[in-house]
Amino acid sequence: MHRARSVTLTQDEIVDVRAAQRTFEGAYIRTALSQFSFALIILKVFTSEFYSIGALFAVYGTGVLIIGLFRRQQGNRQFFSEVGEDGLHRSKFRTSGNAVVVLTVLSIAAYACLIGLTLTLDRRPRA
Repeated sequence: MHRARSVTLTQDEIVDVRAAQRTFEGAYIRTALSQFSFALIILKVFTSEFYSIGALFAVYGTGVLIIGLFRRQQGNRQFFSEVGEDGLHRSKFRTSGNAVVVLTVLSIAAYACLIGLTLTLDRRPRA
């Protein structure tokens, strides 16, 4: 946290940072809640052969929620000051690219699993 406190931001910059943080945190939480809701609908409405798909959406929602918490923790360290090689103080900004990459990998893996689970539905013996 010492790096986050080392930057002096104007009031407008602070408002912009807080608005962006609220927007993205809300997006991650809404996405996780929608995945949990969809998983619950699948688990309650459909037959037992769809339980694996419902579990997949529950795991995906949990992953999105964890990534949202990680992004929030990283968002507190986005701004910091650093002394350059020439001795000048510079304000630095770190993007949340790590969270985006992890969410992308998680999404691709989840949708690949979904396609695989959907394709295996036809191959299962019916009672």
